[in-house]
Amino acid sequence: MASIWGHKNNRAGQSHQGAEHEDDQNAGDPTPQPTERTRLLPPENGQGYLSPDDPAVSPYNIWSVRALRAVSLLALAISFVWWTFLLVSIFVSPPLMHARGSGFFAFSYITLTTGYLVLGLLFFAVPSKPMTIWGSILTVLLLVNMIVILVVPRIRLEEGWVGIASVAWASFISLYQVIQNRAVAWGKREEEERLTGREETRRSLREWLAVLVEMVVLAILTIAAVLFTATLTLRSRDASLEPAGQRYSVHGDTYQVHLACVGNRTTGSADEPTILLEGDYGPVEHGLQPFIDDAYRHGVISRYCYWDRPGLGWSDNAPSPHSAGMAVDAFSEALALADESGPWVVVSAGVGSLYSRLFASRHLLEVNGIFLIDPLHEDYLDDLGKSSRGFYLWLRGVVSPLGLDRLAGALVRGRTREDRVIGRSAYQSDKFIKAKLQESLVAVSMTAAEVQSARHIQMGATPLVVVSSGLEVRGNPKWAERQEDLSHITKRLLSWDVVHNAPHEVWADAEGRNVLEQRLRDIVKESKTSQAE
Repeated sequence: MASIWGHKNNRAGQSHQGAEHEDDQNAGDPTPQPTERTRLLPPENGQGYLSPDDPAVSPYNIWSVRALRAVSLLALAISFVWWTFLLVSIFVSPPLMHARGSGFFAFSYITLTTGYLVLGLLFFAVPSKPMTIWGSILTVLLLVNMIVILVVPRIRLEEGWVGIASVAWASFISLYQVIQNRAVAWGKREEEERLTGREETRRSLREWLAVLVEMVVLAILTIAAVLFTATLTLRSRDASLEPAGQRYSVHGDTYQVHLACVGNRTTGSADEPTILLEGDYGPVEHGLQPFIDDAYRHGVISRYCYWDRPGLGWSDNAPSPHSAGMAVDAFSEALALADESGPWVVVSAGVGSLYSRLFASRHLLEVNGIFLIDPLHEDYLDDLGKSSRGFYLWLRGVVSPLGLDRLAGALVRGRTREDRVIGRSAYQSDKFIKAKLQESLVAVSMTAAEVQSARHIQMGATPLVVVSSGLEVRGNPKWAERQEDLSHITKRLLSWDVVHNAPHEVWADAEGRNVLEQRLRDIVKESKTSQAE
């Protein structure tokens, strides 16, 4: 027993001596291992530095860097909400958010801003000099855009406070991103020097890939800003083209439409009708108006008026949704503001015939003649309202601020401001695209119902002339049937002519011009007879 107890005491003594010896070694160790609590404290006497690859070496250790990231998250949330409002406003204009322009420019600026913020947050902890350089260039370009929008009165009016606020926000965020990138770079350098003893100049493969992605995306954003600037420059040039007539504020002063009248009101007798023109797909100045002006110079008619539907030519875009009936109401208001009164003979072509028929139904006692040139039948509204067409127009509108087609037309093809505003390139403008998108969105609903009602209430005694394209009639049996149907919208058909070789734009054919001039004489004469009765 004594030996056993002695053996145990010896082992206990040895363990106690070993523990004391280990404590003595730990006490004498000049570099104790860092704990979770002490690893981020400044090293003492220049010893105990962390590895540069340690996750604890991060700019997030600095509260100001964390605050910048929180501000970026807040800015991203604000941008996304604003982006959503602008997206919705293209289809349905919220109160006080209607812009007289298309709204696509403001949407593009906020899209750019949102993408820039996402990029900055994804690579927040990987700042780089290329990001600062590209960001600085982008900031300068956006500031130039803001100056252009503010300085040019017409662009400032079209974009409104929505567009101005959008480009100002984009400029601010771009400048903030540059400051943020420099601040994070400073914080990263400070933490590396404090915790590792030196600034880390190496980059991992992952960091190099991040820098490459940053450079590529920022280069794309900068190129987009360059195109925005060039397109705004073209818009500034186009804004200097004075309208042939005057702009009149309609619909509670929310937008303006252009109206012009040619001829002296006192010419001829008191019952001499005024011709009211309604263009086809594009601005009337590029299509029907030159032919009517020739007829005026030839003495076929004594006076005519024409206008630009909202979004076309010199007219502003209307709030969404916007139907054909709403456009006709704006036309009626502009005529009243211009102190124009009947009797009228409405002359229209293609899709414009829908608008002129609506006008005639709402001015029964003042319209003494309806002249339709290869008119679009209401059955074709389904084609105008196809969802695929609406999506295509929306997509065109989204990319329209880049102005790729307009810039190419101006630099390569020699397109002038007349071409872009009222000519062959007018379809490229964002306002025109927005107008066609609005037309498509309500074609099978509001506009179809309005045209159907107009047909029910049209006065049967109103003189009617229909002139159709021979090429369209022969090539499309459905079109031929619908042309014949339109010749019965009143009970007083003067003539229905099919010009053999004429295209859809009948006045572009020599025979078509002769037929149109003769039928204009006939309907003006019949209008006077109708007025006398």
